[in-house]
Amino acid sequence: MNRIRASISTIWAVSGIVIKELYRRKDFYVLFVVTAVITLMMASVNFFHEGKIVRYLKDICLLLIWISALVIAIATTARQLPAERESRTIFPLLAKPVTRGQVVVGKFLGCWLACGIALVVFYVFFGVICLAKQDHIGFWQYFQAIWLQWGMLAIVIGMVLLGSVVFSAPSANATICFVAVVSILILGSHLHKIAITEPEPLSVLLSSLYFLIPHLEWFYAVRDRLVFDQNLIPWVDCLLATLYAAAYVAIFLCGTWMLFRRRVLTT
Repeated sequence: MNRIRASISTIWAVSGIVIKELYRRKDFYVLFVVTAVITLMMASVNFFHEGKIVRYLKDICLLLIWISALVIAIATTARQLPAERESRTIFPLLAKPVTRGQVVVGKFLGCWLACGIALVVFYVFFGVICLAKQDHIGFWQYFQAIWLQWGMLAIVIGMVLLGSVVFSAPSANATICFVAVVSILILGSHLHKIAITEPEPLSVLLSSLYFLIPHLEWFYAVRDRLVFDQNLIPWVDCLLATLYAAAYVAIFLCGTWMLFRRRVLTT
């Protein structure tokens, strides 16, 4: 029991460093200001009648929130392990002693919690803008949107963390992961349809890829429900989506740990 408590304490300590690092950097503040300025400019447009301008505002603001959250998640995660190696802080960290598994989990948890805090800030701003244009907002719809987007970001963070032990440079890792995430969001749901029209072995390859990749576009669909003021997603579906995200996170973290523990860290 004491060993478990010590392990949890270590993971929290590592994650706390990540959170402090994010809010010492300017990434979050720049993206929030850009999102706020563009949204407020859109709010001043009066070309459409009230119903359409609110929907238009929601669409633009949510798109900016999703883009900003992805940039924060990918940029923050991509530099975690490489920065520890380059600054040589990984050696005193592992000598405390802290296991490599604790470092991986702590880095993931820190990035995920930091993104969660950023999401809450973004959505509070979004809610204030919506309240200025309409009478009420659905609390539970917003809760589901934040939770599912946060779950999607957990998958992305796990993917980028795995990439940080595969690719040599953080910039290459961030670029490749960002392209992969955008490609999944745009093409992920169409791979199976394309596979049907293609000859073998390309058909088998595309079908296999369809079932292997994390379908981030399923989480992105919650954005449309806020834009069009649709009913709540069934809570069972939210639970299944959460378990789906947790499964991919576990796979990515296990892969990261296996590769990181074999990595020779030279002084």
